[in-house]
Amino acid sequence: MPYSLIYCFLIMCGISGFIDLKSQSSEVILEKMNNSLLHRGPDGYGKFFLQLQSFQIGFAHRRLSIIDLSDSGKQPMQFEHFWITFNGEIYNYGEIKTELIVLNHQFVGHSDTEVIIHAFAEWGTSCIEKFIGMFSFVIYDTKRRNIMR
Repeated sequence: MPYSLIYCFLIMCGISGFIDLKSQSSEVILEKMNNSLLHRGPDGYGKFFLQLQSFQIGFAHRRLSIIDLSDSGKQPMQFEHFWITFNGEIYNYGEIKTELIVLNHQFVGHSDTEVIIHAFAEWGTSCIEKFIGMFSFVIYDTKRRNIMR
């Protein structure tokens, strides 16, 4: 039986979101989901909500600033046509960032989130093989309308 609505609460990560194939959700629901995670990230809040003809998608994030304390680490984060929400830690993100800089990627901040989204743009799903750490993330591609989780 196919699901028409998928809700995701990742309490351990401070991220939440949904894919609603019947378009019965809303930004209000997304905000309620995210507000339930306030204790997971008191340093900031962000959301991404997209209403299309055939579905809705929403990501929300509660931030606990650890690596990049500036606003450039705010999530959900966008790079080109990709959106990401992430929590965890990529221990070797500095090495991956250096590799991406050699490939002409330019970075705004110093977060491992930004490295993940650039790595995905460069290598697709095989980028995960490069990551050493503990993490959970979702990337939505607005151009191709697909999701990587």
